[in-house]
Amino acid sequence: MLVELLLLVVILLLIHQRWTKRDIYKLGEQLNCGVRSFPLIGHSYLFMGDGLARMKAFQIMGLDALRKENGLTSLWLGNRLYTVVADPEAADTILKSISEKDDIIRMASVFIGNGSIFAPVSIWRPRRKVLVPTFSTKNLKYFMTIFASESQILAQEIGNTVGNDPISIFKYFTAYTMDAIARTTMGYNMNAQKDSNHFFLKGFDMGLNSFAERICQPWLHSDAIYKNLPLYSRLMKHKKEIWDFISELIRNKRKEIKEKNMTQEQYENSAESHQTTFLESLMRLSGGDDGYTDEEIVEELLVIMVAGTDTSAVGAAFVSVVLSRYPEIQDKVFEELQEVFGDSDRPATFEDLPRLKYLDAVIKETLRLYAPVPVMTRKIEKDLYLPCGIKLVPGSGVMINIWAMHRNPRYWGDDVEQFRPERFIDAQPTHPAVYMPFSYGPRNCVGYQYAMMSMKTMLSTVLRRFKFLPATKPNNNAEFPPLRLKFDIMMKDEDGFQICVKPRSKVA
Repeated sequence: MLVELLLLVVILLLIHQRWTKRDIYKLGEQLNCGVRSFPLIGHSYLFMGDGLARMKAFQIMGLDALRKENGLTSLWLGNRLYTVVADPEAADTILKSISEKDDIIRMASVFIGNGSIFAPVSIWRPRRKVLVPTFSTKNLKYFMTIFASESQILAQEIGNTVGNDPISIFKYFTAYTMDAIARTTMGYNMNAQKDSNHFFLKGFDMGLNSFAERICQPWLHSDAIYKNLPLYSRLMKHKKEIWDFISELIRNKRKEIKEKNMTQEQYENSAESHQTTFLESLMRLSGGDDGYTDEEIVEELLVIMVAGTDTSAVGAAFVSVVLSRYPEIQDKVFEELQEVFGDSDRPATFEDLPRLKYLDAVIKETLRLYAPVPVMTRKIEKDLYLPCGIKLVPGSGVMINIWAMHRNPRYWGDDVEQFRPERFIDAQPTHPAVYMPFSYGPRNCVGYQYAMMSMKTMLSTVLRRFKFLPATKPNNNAEFPPLRLKFDIMMKDEDGFQICVKPRSKVA
């Protein structure tokens, strides 16, 4: 009798859910996903396992969207419906109309807080107004001097390991970006390139990996469950160490500013204003002691570090692997570097970077095929009609599948899988939303120039001294095996971005 009663309750609950979410279920039927889903779990089974499985799931759903005329399909994570988008027309409408990120992304707040990348619109909008000026040309010129000095250390560190054995180039790029971002954000010399045991590095990495695991596993979405797991306790330990560390730097900077006792006008006319970190910019631009609290500054600094460290390191690492497989393209990059720098090892300057047009195209084409952020989400809070006639409804979410968008043959041609940098020189993409490695719309990445400058600087410095060779041999058809991609916040190479490095001989 009890079993029958429980079964009746479950059936009634399912009927009630089906009725209250009838518009959502109707949308799911219209999208007509070609990938099998199951009751209660939906497509969650695709995401079970490691980072390879998670990335494979995103690829499967993206390819299903590309098969449709409208470039849309449905994804069920448990009882949550996402409209997967691989069409730029639909993406343009969505990203220009909706700025609220899906609730699933806000799980990052457990570690990062309400930093503007993950924050609700009510927090993001006023903070963005303060963030944009921190990426001014004056600040970027100062940051460039830091990129240049840290990239010199990068080249030295790579040189210390040159041999016949493959190396993980990502390891070196990550250390470089962490040192560069620590100096540009906080004015702190982390020295990660010389010492990889800094507690900040380990805690930072653990926090990002925990977030990636959680968002792809619906059974971890409940705070009641997640906060009772051992993983959560370890995460909180690392979070406390990192937040305490940054908070101390903030207190010291506030004290330093107070002791100088300069008005904003005096500061802007002083030499110091040309060497300003993100930390000091955020303090001054938000209103000094009456502006952002210490907690708000920690949140924004962490967001800049998340975006600035992994994005640049992953992007440059993918460029390195690709160049190792295409020696003729690497030779063209080197020829351009010789035109700009000659045979010198001098540090790159702010004025050098715009002249590196072919390297710029190589980076952009790499980011097309291997966008570090392969998907992004939005929350539907009111009815939204897409150009194809599909109506998105409240209570559902949207997942822009950037990996698939960048492979849409209607816009890129039949050679979408071919690495061809010239496509960014001969002609620009035929729709602005078909290429979005740094997002798109009002919530696009404000640090786009910062990331591109960082990548160009490290690559131009290293490629002048070393030649990249493949770690694996091509098969009988002279083709390399495809990269094994994984997802852990960023899309990465499962095999660690392995390449061989050979010193270039100097021209006499």
